Amino acid sequence: MNIRVVIFDVYKTLLEVGPPPVDADAGWTRLWREQFGEPARLSLPEFGDACAQIIVREHAIARRAGISFPEIFWPMVAIEALPELAPLSAPRRDYFLFRHAQLVRTLRLIPGAAATLRFLVDAGVPLGIASNAQPYTLRELDAALAETGLGRAVFDPALCFWSFDHGFSKPDPHVFRLLTARLCAAGIANTEALMVGDRLDNDIAPARVQGWQTWHLAPDSINATSGDWSRLQHWLTASGTLREPEP
Repeated sequence: MNIRVVIFDVYKTLLEVGPPPVDADAGWTRLWREQFGEPARLSLPEFGDACAQIIVREHAIARRAGISFPEIFWPMVAIEALPELAPLSAPRRDYFLFRHAQLVRTLRLIPGAAATLRFLVDAGVPLGIASNAQPYTLRELDAALAETGLGRAVFDPALCFWSFDHGFSKPDPHVFRLLTARLCAAGIANTEALMVGDRLDNDIAPARVQGWQTWHLAPDSINATSGDWSRLQHWLTASGTLREPEP
């Protein structure tokens, strides 16, 4: 069975998520003074707690409206929790939220991801994203890819689902139904799509319901369609599932 497009999850699939930096609290203090010119009114944990309460409220509102897997828009949550953000220009606010995200966890491109992405690009296979994400995710992905000489331009925007753009998130079946419709518009059958993700519930199961092929990124797995990045690349070539690029 041919594969004509590959869609990737982001966190814990393309990007490895690690613990916060050891100097996170000091970094928050510096960031606040840099942006607002005064000592921090809230600590890093206090800001997180205030945002969490808003998210719980917004999720409840969305669920009452019939959205089973709601997604918030992080900048609006952050502005409500921290009104000092409202007067900032959009670029300064985006910078603040990106810097804040770097204080709550560390990220890097998972080893092996860059080589497989290059392999697929060289083979002429369109690439996409299906990610529970926020605007800062795009900047995080840009930074991680840039270290390997790649860029987010390797992903077709028409084949990318970012949950913050839609108000709902994986594993909502509408995520994969939406992408399936876009594939059909491009002349690609659902059976010719491959989803690569680390979670069975969020990535693999809902993709299979739509008839997609799947690869579970699980380094210790020995199943036929799961394993690490190097095993995925080997499977794409050895199994004959990857269509050769047309001349």
